Amino acid sequence: MNEAVQEAKLLRQVNALIVAHLRSQNLGQAAAAVAAATMTPISAAESVPANQLLRLVAKGLAAERGGGAAASAFDSAGFGGVAQPLGSSAVDFSMQDVKGSSKSFPKHEVKHVSDHKSAARCAKFSPDGKYFATGSADTSIKFFEVAKIKQTMVGDSKDGPARPVIRTFYDHTQAINDLDFHPESPILISAAKDNTIKFFDFSKTNARKAFRVIQDTHNVRSVCFHPCGDYLLAGTDHPVAHLYDINTFTCYLSANAQDSSSPINQVRYSCTGSLYVTASKDGSLRIWDGVSAECVRPIIGAHGSAEATSAVFTKDERYVLSCGKDSRVKLWEVGTGRLVKQYAGVIRRQFRCQAVFNETEEFVLSVDEQNNEVVVWDALTAEKVARLPSGSTGAPRWLDHSPIEPVFVICGNDRSIRFWKQTV
Repeated sequence: MNEAVQEAKLLRQVNALIVAHLRSQNLGQAAAAVAAATMTPISAAESVPANQLLRLVAKGLAAERGGGAAASAFDSAGFGGVAQPLGSSAVDFSMQDVKGSSKSFPKHEVKHVSDHKSAARCAKFSPDGKYFATGSADTSIKFFEVAKIKQTMVGDSKDGPARPVIRTFYDHTQAINDLDFHPESPILISAAKDNTIKFFDFSKTNARKAFRVIQDTHNVRSVCFHPCGDYLLAGTDHPVAHLYDINTFTCYLSANAQDSSSPINQVRYSCTGSLYVTASKDGSLRIWDGVSAECVRPIIGAHGSAEATSAVFTKDERYVLSCGKDSRVKLWEVGTGRLVKQYAGVIRRQFRCQAVFNETEEFVLSVDEQNNEVVVWDALTAEKVARLPSGSTGAPRWLDHSPIEPVFVICGNDRSIRFWKQTV
């Protein structure tokens, strides 16, 4: 009798977990159907901690594979209690027939301009939005503090004029391709054509050189930290992503390369690290399991025969936004590989540019090379809602948006770095 009571309680908990998970994935109708069929009160689902079902399943799978130690390791790979919670998108991309209901993009203006000595090739905001860094063909990295840029907008402080560039790092011998911030520590990494990944400690005011270096075998085109901070992915001229343990510098390669033979332009983890995506020069996207490194969803020819230049997950990990040299930005459903939306109306065939969401995922931003503009689409309706003259001499080659507020950065061949901010 006691066992039956315990089993009934467990079943109610499982049902509440399922309903809560469906609600968190914006599957409201499915959640309501399961709740009705199992007589689960919605209030029970609302009390479930975010991402709880994923965490419990991950721990159970890990325990089956290797006991408690494996479960602990699995936690550190992005599913444990300290992992970042799965984001909830402000936009339900599963909605249909949404034409004509586009949002207005708020007015933005350039509020700060800086430059490198040669082409500015990439830019990256920190996860907390407090900093951003830019990498150049002149081999330098400029490190900016957003608060100091805002100080320049309101005039000099009592301590004198603010200097937004608080560090400049010099340690590469060839052009820099990509940058990323450690999710917790004050560490910036850079990827360059000199086949290296370098680690910079930006907490040390006098540090100008890297304190650690990974020597790869290929031109390193893209880098991305795992959300736990213990691993990083590198996309290189080699067709398979290189996974590094940052404590040992051991390099791992997927045993399931999915017949890929093309260099990787960009690699990005999802917000929990459960998945990662690669965008390749052959126009293909591949979605990989973040634990097993198995390819779970190849999207061959996502951008035809043109290069796929960028790919990024939505916060809820259900979709991937990609950009290519076919002048198209596309939204793909992770679970099926289905093309959900296309954001068209720009010309982009020269640079390895990226498309990004704004901080709420309500808008998509990218670059029109032909018209030298930043173009903004409503993410849900896919309608263009703004075209902003870049102010650059020649089209920008990179754009990155803050993860926490309405500001973004563009940079390009004219060496300039332009910081844009929403105006009130």
